[in-house]
Amino acid sequence: MLKAGIVGLPNVGKSTLFNAVTRTRKAEAANYPFCTIDPNIGMVSVPDERLDALAEISGSAKIIATAIEFVDIAGLVEGAADGAGLGNKFLANIRETDAIVQVVRCFENDDIIHELGSVDPLRDIEVINSELMLADYAALEKRKESRAKKARVGDKDAKRELDLIERLLPHLDEGKPAITLELSDDEKQTIKEFFLLTSKKTIFACNVAEDDLASAMDDPDSHPMVSKVKQYAADTHGAEAIVISARIEEEMIDLDDDEKQEFLTDMGVNDSGVSTLIKAVYHLLGLRTYLTTGEKETRAWTIPAGAKAPQAAGVIHGDFERGFIAAETIAYTDMIELRSTAAARDAGKLRIEGKEYEVQDGDVIEFRFNV
Repeated sequence: MLKAGIVGLPNVGKSTLFNAVTRTRKAEAANYPFCTIDPNIGMVSVPDERLDALAEISGSAKIIATAIEFVDIAGLVEGAADGAGLGNKFLANIRETDAIVQVVRCFENDDIIHELGSVDPLRDIEVINSELMLADYAALEKRKESRAKKARVGDKDAKRELDLIERLLPHLDEGKPAITLELSDDEKQTIKEFFLLTSKKTIFACNVAEDDLASAMDDPDSHPMVSKVKQYAADTHGAEAIVISARIEEEMIDLDDDEKQEFLTDMGVNDSGVSTLIKAVYHLLGLRTYLTTGEKETRAWTIPAGAKAPQAAGVIHGDFERGFIAAETIAYTDMIELRSTAAARDAGKLRIEGKEYEVQDGDVIEFRFNV
């Protein structure tokens, strides 16, 4: 299963956010650096309002959402690439993730110690990114030495890697993450073999104070810190910045759905931002969802973006893929409008798709197969 690592400086709200997205209290959230040593791992259900709507139409006995994995990683400090703090451990844990959620503190609170003595979100991001780039630079220099020897004796694969490394090193030296380097399709395959920290897709979570959540969600540019992070994310990573209040969401862990909604309404918001973050990370990981529905259950199934119908069928069971005949497919919006498979068929909205069909996010599907 693909997983996203929650990273950031100490005391920016990483463990609080982890508890919020996993709806647990697994991670200790304390007012001192390195309260997280070993990474906490949790499964997170991906919010999907479409499931409730389909379950109502089908009279489903249960609803099963799809899920992704989040990892709460120890806080990083300046000098981590050289082993400071828990640097080596931190970097090794990040390498094992598929995407990064960088939590950025966007709130003032004298009672919560900041590792660097003051709140400055862009400086904090630069500390994290600099350490990741330094670690990548060192790893590439080491790889360059071994590949150069092989390239000199005619090893074509080594020469291919060496050419890419010699493009990456100056790019990193300019303070640019590897993910922003323009690559050919072949180079995109090659760079995967390097396991670079800065080649991972990143999303920025702007952790704001409870009192600032409503206004910052309504207009991110109205919050000076959030506005800066949003611009930085777009300019340097082509990435998204999402407003959250991890503290608010953590306070709702033990509330049922009705109590949670009442709590949020009293705060003047529909969501703490965490649901939006989870869905954004799901897409960041290159994942999409198709849906099945019936009296027994309505369920979301995870597929990689671009998956074709037989591959999607195989997520349910290998026999579905091996014996694939066709996929009876209805767009979610059509299903909601017409209220049944029979009505969709009568209206010409039920499509019979074959092996080359690329499944779209939100497709409602029933597979035909024979084994």
